[in-house]
Amino acid sequence: MYDRRLVIITGHYGSGKTEFAVNYAIKLKEQFDNVIIVDMDIVNPYFRSREKRDLFNKEGIKVVDSNIKNVNVDLPALPAEISGAILNKNAKTILDVGGDPVGARVLSRYAEDIKSIEYDMFFVINGNRPQTNTCDKAIKYLRAIETASGLKVTGLINNTHVLKDTSVEDVERGHELTKKVSWETDIPIRYESALEKVVLNINNKEILEKIFPINLYMREDWMS
Repeated sequence: MYDRRLVIITGHYGSGKTEFAVNYAIKLKEQFDNVIIVDMDIVNPYFRSREKRDLFNKEGIKVVDSNIKNVNVDLPALPAEISGAILNKNAKTILDVGGDPVGARVLSRYAEDIKSIEYDMFFVINGNRPQTNTCDKAIKYLRAIETASGLKVTGLINNTHVLKDTSVEDVERGHELTKKVSWETDIPIRYESALEKVVLNINNKEILEKIFPINLYMREDWMS
């Protein structure tokens, strides 16, 4: 993983951006001692990276989130510690940002700090979501997030899924969609994300070159 020190994960609600962010943080920890994940999602009250604090503590990953301790409370209380995580040259920092332009606007508070350093901002695409299931829709959403945050997307992630029912065909269809978005925007595809059991059946060489196997940390066993 040769991404920049600060990585921002964003995308439409339901794209699986938080699931990717959690998996990404755990993968980074295998290579780096100091990993921080910042939960900046003040929009989605259900699936947030902060909910996996016990997992992160076990892995030795630091979590920074709002000052609200109840994970079901949704208020824009953002601590000064976020700026410290962004500017910490000795840490690999991941920002898990709210899944729409309103959530991305939180980033604008820190845009000047972020622009002062090298960063990556990844846009997660789930081709099974109606708001991002065409090239034009995905680009429109991507540009709205860029406008709201004041930052530029530097990479795309194909994370086309149907949770535990995801098939190879879902991943391949998402790949073709993400490739079109890449062609139109000149933004490279950085990762092709899929469940580990699905990865075993993928034969497409383009996908395999950038494959990022994930686990469903954000879905409990009883969830569909």
